[in-house]
Amino acid sequence: MPKRAIRLTTEAFLQRPALDTAVSRALLLNVAEGREPETLRLHRTSAIVAFGRQDGRSPGYADAVQSARESGFEAVQRLVGGKAAVFHEDTLAFAWAIPDPQPREGVKARFEELAGIMEDSFRRLGLDARVGEIPGEYCPGAYSVNARGVKKLMGVGQRLVTSAAHVGGVVVVNGASRVRDVLLPVYRHLGVDWNPKTAGSIADEVGGVTYHDVQQAIIDAFSASYDLEEAPLSAETVELAGRLEADHVVP
Repeated sequence: MPKRAIRLTTEAFLQRPALDTAVSRALLLNVAEGREPETLRLHRTSAIVAFGRQDGRSPGYADAVQSARESGFEAVQRLVGGKAAVFHEDTLAFAWAIPDPQPREGVKARFEELAGIMEDSFRRLGLDARVGEIPGEYCPGAYSVNARGVKKLMGVGQRLVTSAAHVGGVVVVNGASRVRDVLLPVYRHLGVDWNPKTAGSIADEVGGVTYHDVQQAIIDAFSASYDLEEAPLSAETVELAGRLEADHVVP
């Protein structure tokens, strides 16, 4: 049986962090409408803290946003997930837009599949990678992927719309200290208890691993099950993202 085809894109919008988030949202909406094929984005970001809806209800939210900016991280409204998550130039963001007429029925299966693919890709790099939440991890989730059961390397969330699902998150390739340093004041203002020692990176586990090594390992792991076809985003998706950009700007 032939593999299901998925478009692969590595396009990024580093100078406009809110637009970068809006691109993944626009992609999800266009996939849902059948205007775009199923698509996997693997891309760099600038330094950002992506805040969730839960964060916005915290009395310390404004102070958390200010502390992120004082640490050199822009604040954006995240597309999926709950607690504040950190992205920077040495992390790899992923966004998988999947058409599905009944997206709610496949939530658990999509989480399990994505986590399994990431676990496989990290093992290809020589890591002792495991799926599961580490007690005290930042932005906790049952489908996080960690190293040795002690260092979180990847977080994932989902967003559903009619007829499609978005599975997205972040892999920390290097720079775990930057994640810890910015989250310490942010989570303090948000009243979130966590253990900074849980923040890890792939480079800390396997010396010499680069961003491109990790990206290729993820591509190889996806390619075991899917036919990836690299192609650019459509002009229509980028144009829609421009109209949605304001929704992801944090004042």
